[in-house]
Amino acid sequence: QVQLVESGGGPVEAGGSLRLSCAVSTYIYTNKCIAWFRQVPGKEREGIAFISTSLERTDYADSVKGRFTISQDYAKKTVYLEMSSLKSEDTAMYYCAADSFPYYECNVQRGGFAYWGQGTQVTVSS
Repeated sequence: QVQLVESGGGPVEAGGSLRLSCAVSTYIYTNKCIAWFRQVPGKEREGIAFISTSLERTDYADSVKGRFTISQDYAKKTVYLEMSSLKSEDTAMYYCAADSFPYYECNVQRGGFAYWGQGTQVTVSS
């Protein structure tokens, strides 16, 4: 069983930065794939950043590459999403997701995550 709790969302001006956190409660944190998704009402959920907890390999969607950084604090079992150069189109509900996918499957093509957080809203004003 895995429980995920996101935090750090809120309003921010365009061009600004924000850091989201995802606290992961699980007995076995190793060999997990943790990802950030986002969703705007009426649109499909988009996977934007992925990290494998064991090798810390990361992958990003083109829409955020170069602006967002996913990282982890292994000891704290927490995954972060550093967002910079924010744009109005980054406005969305951001979700953390987790599953036991191997590192070579932990990428933007990966879907079907079993565990999800409740989400945190990010609103970018221009």
